[in-house]
Amino acid sequence: MTADNIILEHEKGIATLYINRPEKLNALNKATIQELHEALKMVDENPEVRVIIITGTGEKAFVAGADIAEFAHFSAQEGSKLAAQGQQLLFDYIEKMKTPVIAAINGFALGGGLELAMACHFRIASENAKMGLPETSLGVIPGYGGTQRLAQLVGKGRAMEMILTAGMIDADTAKKYGLVNHVVPQEDLFSAYMTIATRIMKNSPIAISKAIEAVNANFISGVNGFDVEIKNFGDCFATDDFKEGTTAFLEKRKAEFKGK
Repeated sequence: MTADNIILEHEKGIATLYINRPEKLNALNKATIQELHEALKMVDENPEVRVIIITGTGEKAFVAGADIAEFAHFSAQEGSKLAAQGQQLLFDYIEKMKTPVIAAINGFALGGGLELAMACHFRIASENAKMGLPETSLGVIPGYGGTQRLAQLVGKGRAMEMILTAGMIDADTAKKYGLVNHVVPQEDLFSAYMTIATRIMKNSPIAISKAIEAVNANFISGVNGFDVEIKNFGDCFATDDFKEGTTAFLEKRKAEFKGK
């Protein structure tokens, strides 16, 4: 695919998407959201891709926010449409993907950048990373799922404080809050997420996708997550991956999963 704002690399089952707008600290605009959607759809449908990484180019920013110049003069109706389209195209889309998506936060993750990271299945941060939702300082609120996902990840009280103060937290605080899983020196970020991605790739792609769906179900209003787990557990028994996994265990060898 041709893209102006992202770089896509694919090697040994791992697809890495770099948001590449360094002059704007990788801020999200509508074109970048569309390009990310198209690239994610493509790699999610590629059976050779087992893990997806999203990160930013450079050493300053993962994504420093949304591109404010695009919506500074929007009406209320236009603002609602912007949020709805963005959530559908990118943020909700990532959360529901069957391929695991890891955010590698290599610097500032603010506003829409933190919302993008939170939509991923989990997060790794470099020691220099700073995270926050500063929207209330601009007279608006997070619109790409930030009010919902932050509370799910760090709890209501901490989410309220972060959003209402519009402040930033450092990587160590983010780990303490449960917002990120790991914090590493910036020079080790690549090796850290590659190590975790390699561990994921050893497991059944079908089981992983079923697990993602089951975990997400707990956070969907009106859906019984236990029921989804029971169904998905049963569905796994009908797969070649289940047969291979159990056979390999009994034969004391490493399983070779095909994702079928």
